Amino acid sequence: MTMSDASHDKPAMDPALLAKLTGGLGDRGRVSKICSAFGEVYSEFFPDVIKSETGLDVTVNYLGCEIGYKNHLVDDLSANVTLVDATLRNWSQNITLACGNGFVITLMEHLLGATADTIEEPADRLLSIIELDLAVMVFDKIAKVLRSAVNAPGGFEPSLSAPHAPDARPRPPEDKPDEFAAAINMSLTLAGIVSEFSLIVPQTALLKTKVTAPKPKRQAAASPEWSEQLGDQVRRSHVTLEARIRLQDLTLRTISKLMVGDVIPFRDSGDVRVEVSANSKELYVCEFGRSGENYMVRVKDTMNSDDELIRHLMN
Repeated sequence: MTMSDASHDKPAMDPALLAKLTGGLGDRGRVSKICSAFGEVYSEFFPDVIKSETGLDVTVNYLGCEIGYKNHLVDDLSANVTLVDATLRNWSQNITLACGNGFVITLMEHLLGATADTIEEPADRLLSIIELDLAVMVFDKIAKVLRSAVNAPGGFEPSLSAPHAPDARPRPPEDKPDEFAAAINMSLTLAGIVSEFSLIVPQTALLKTKVTAPKPKRQAAASPEWSEQLGDQVRRSHVTLEARIRLQDLTLRTISKLMVGDVIPFRDSGDVRVEVSANSKELYVCEFGRSGENYMVRVKDTMNSDDELIRHLMN
């Protein structure tokens, strides 16, 4: 047997042992202690951030941590969450943030003026386009707390991907080795609705981190920033409109005998009234007509005020 053959027969080093030797895997007690420190920072500081931005009271509780390969930890998350991939220069390039959809939905209802006694437990569902816009702001605040807690050299801002559902997450390349990580799990309570959020961070970053708690800065008045951004995003969102035209009444006997090419007249004999709606909400009274080669409707009257319309379409 040649030296080359002998080297090929040599067994590969155990991945866990290699990770421990290179600073990528710590003992459970040490990792748990660091995760608990993150939980304390979020429990103390994140409610202040939400309070200062929205005026709403949020409670955060640390639920514990899970340790394992990072991709496995992400796969084990609830399907009712939204994810963001994040990087923080000089700390970690492979962070995943997860926030329960229930928190974003409940926060949206509050920002639209709903009161705690009228809000019900949200159904398990994906976030709407407008709710994803709000999720961008939520994840930004989660990431800012993370940045303050780790105090990475250089003071760089976190970089975040667009929020996405777990099913839309790209699968990691099979030839790319996975990292050992920890999932720092916390609950979020708003108006009695309990959701969850998680930070999933490689242990290479955690094990070199000394968590520092920022000083809480409670503010009495809520910032109008979120409401203003949300209103602006709603106004820029695309909405599908539907037009309804009433046709002439026909007997069931006549309807049953309609054939291809038969014509059903409009009910109106003059200007044809058209009711335009979106999300089942009537918006305008229009008249039917034609402009060049295109059929169209002309707005004659509005059904609701601007604020009422926006509030409905955001739901």
